[in-house]
Amino acid sequence: MVVVVQRAGVGAFLKNAWQKEPVITASAGIGILAFLVPIFSPYTKYTSMYNEVIPYNYPVPVRDDGNMPDIPSHPGDKVGPNLDWLKKL
Repeated sequence: MVVVVQRAGVGAFLKNAWQKEPVITASAGIGILAFLVPIFSPYTKYTSMYNEVIPYNYPVPVRDDGNMPDIPSHPGDKVGPNLDWLKKL
């Protein structure tokens, strides 16, 4: 019973707001959609997966003295996370 009353109250509020100020009501609706659409978009998942594997700071070539195991010997060497998951889509 309470849920029905709340839905009726929200519907009455929206109807009243649309009758009095349709431009403000429409802009508020567009603003709410602009906030909610990226949250529920399937592209959000893939965007976060891209951001995890693409480095933010790109490597600078350094001179290897043989004492740096975490730095590849050549900038073109394939070291680090790969994009094999992208090929499986």
